[in-house]
Formats: sequence, structure tokens, C-alpha cells
Amino acid sequence: MNDASSLTVDWPDALFGLLKAHDVTHVAYVPDAGHARLISLCEADPALHAVLLTTEEEGIGLMLGGWLGGARGVLLMQSSGVGNCINMVSLGITHRTPMPMIVTMRGDFAEFNPAQVPMGSATQAVLEAMGVAVRRADAAADVAPVVDAMLRLAFNTYRPTAALIGQRVIGAKTFGME
Repeated sequence: MNDASSLTVDWPDALFGLLKAHDVTHVAYVPDAGHARLISLCEADPALHAVLLTTEEEGIGLMLGGWLGGARGVLLMQSSGVGNCINMVSLGITHRTPMPMIVTMRGDFAEFNPAQVPMGSATQAVLEAMGVAVRRADAAADVAPVVDAMLRLAFNTYRPTAALIGQRVIGAKTFGME
């Protein structure tokens, strides 16, 4: 089945396959509904170290330390978490360390929470201003190719990258407000 709804369900599975294909052994995350399926897949795989963080910037340190020890890592976070770790991103740029980030977006398509809008609107510009290569997927069919490109770019050029997954893909949260 290749309709839009199946692609929406399948993209986390495709990303899990990409993490394995790119020899990623560490996945750092702050719990996020947009990444829930991918996080579950990572936690269930004994070959992956899925690390629950208390704040996103800890993930930057984990990726840097892992890379120094010969391991590849990925940071999963929501766009609101980008603001929490932007200062730490400079370490990856300064030390030429691959730091791929997969960011689920809030504050854009059909957002109900006004507190999510400022960082959601600024996420791409802030990351790019720091020197991070950023690409965005706003359709489920684009998620895997965008993430694959960002993983390749990070690990081949030794730099921070970010794949942004738009709210049209993950769905807008409503908490009963429609």
C-alpha cells in the first residue's frame, strides 16, 4: 500500500533502516511524540544504545564523545529543543565532528500552542546561522531521502547537519483543541 497514510506510518521504519545502514550505534533523544515510533525501534534493538536525555544539549556531548571513541550517533529532538542546544552546536563546527540531528517541527502547520511558534519559525534560520547544513521534509515520502542525505553529509564532511520533519508529516497536536 503506497498511499499517503501508509507513508506517514512507514517513515519512522525507513529512518530506523537508515540508522542501521549508516552504522549509527548511539541515538540520543528527549521524549517526543513525533519520534515515538523511531525511539521505540531504537530502544528495542540491542545493537543500538538509545540514550534518554534530560535536555537536548546533553545529546551534543554524547555525539562528540561517541565520535571521539569511534561511534556514530544521531540526536532526535523537537524544534523547541534546538534553542536549548544551539550554543553546544558550535563544538561540532569547531572540532569538525559529525552531528546529525533529526528534528520534528512544532510551531508551523496547524499549531495550536502559541509558545511553539517562535522557535518553530526560527529553527532553520538559527541552525543555518550556526553553520549547520539543514534540509526539510514536508511530505512523508521526502523524509527518508532527506535524512539519508543529511546522514551522508554529516559523516562524509565531518559537520553538524539537521533534517527537519515538518508538522504536516508528523501531524499537528491538538490536545482536544480543534
